[in-house]
Amino acid sequence: MDQTRIARAALSRLFEPLDPMGTLLVEAFGPEQALRIACGGAGSDEVAEISAVLDPAGDTRKRSQAVAPLGTLPAALERWRPRVAQLAPERDLETIARFGGRLVTPEDDEWPPGLEDLGAESPLCLWVRGEEPLPTTGQSAAVVGSRDATGYGLSVSGDIARGLVDVGVTVVSGGAYGIDGQAHRAALTSSGPSVPTVAVLAGGVDRYYPSGHEDLLREVARRGHLVSELPPGASPSKHRFLKRNRLIAAMSAVTVVVEARWRSGALSTARRAVELGRHVAAVPGSVYSANSAGCHRLLRDGATCVTEAKEVFELIAPAGEGLAEEPATPARPHDGLSLVDLMVLEALPVRRGSEVEQLAVVAGLSEAEVRSGLGRLSLLGLAERTEGGWRRVRGAA
Repeated sequence: MDQTRIARAALSRLFEPLDPMGTLLVEAFGPEQALRIACGGAGSDEVAEISAVLDPAGDTRKRSQAVAPLGTLPAALERWRPRVAQLAPERDLETIARFGGRLVTPEDDEWPPGLEDLGAESPLCLWVRGEEPLPTTGQSAAVVGSRDATGYGLSVSGDIARGLVDVGVTVVSGGAYGIDGQAHRAALTSSGPSVPTVAVLAGGVDRYYPSGHEDLLREVARRGHLVSELPPGASPSKHRFLKRNRLIAAMSAVTVVVEARWRSGALSTARRAVELGRHVAAVPGSVYSANSAGCHRLLRDGATCVTEAKEVFELIAPAGEGLAEEPATPARPHDGLSLVDLMVLEALPVRRGSEVEQLAVVAGLSEAEVRSGLGRLSLLGLAERTEGGWRRVRGAA
């Protein structure tokens, strides 16, 4: 078996997501050597040399946007030590294979290119359930929002997700209650691409969380993908959910927030999308709804306002394609009239005729302007001359 793959599988259990020293170790020495060092295979002298290579100036500040400071290698070794005895990467790989899944690494062709934009925060690997290759970033859209979604939010998220899959876009979300679950559910009802939806989990892909979504997540695994940077059996926890959000943003060309409270995990996904240079869109709601306060906050900060799937697709479609059409509205007789002609039209009576002099008084225009306007309105079939003077043609209101 590929030793690099085994090493990445082991490191995904040894390191917590976004472990800055672990990431730096892999970047500097590669997965296999990083595993040896992290498991205590380096002597004190080598540890000192490695520390000098990783941090020659003794700088313990953040190296990236990682959630924890860099710290020191000896401190990291102590942090990792309790997990070393639990490492069994071959067993984890056998477990994921029993579930019909696989380990995807940066060395594989199907590695989502969008994850490279995370730089030092890119995951070491992805544990994946699903038969098809992972979808490309350019044809994926994240649909996220509140767990305690309203009926309005559930309806809109379902329409958007289904509409996106209909035009060949894979829907990415987090598998949670509320907007996330509705997005996955609606995506599965479409007859779109072979991978209609991807659920990025905060625990192992063999654990259905939340438990109330077990049937839904099983169906996502069968027809789409379950994805996690954590190995089989890993339990979800609050900090892992927050770290997971960066993957949802990075794997999608656009992040759509349907409903979100003022402080919502969905907003962290949107913020990461902004940092990655991705499109961010939000669905407006009632100004009285707390569930839309976060969306309105995003709109004030420059997010694109969207109300349907076509408007979302317009953001990621190739130039000149997928443009949302303006909604058809019935034409009115006075559409396109100049201001003068409109003033003359409004001054015209409907029943009795009126002479030019009186029309000039009512419209507040000169008699010459009224005559010119009447001529144009007559050609358009909006005004007519009668025995009693000029009047508006019926139906030209």
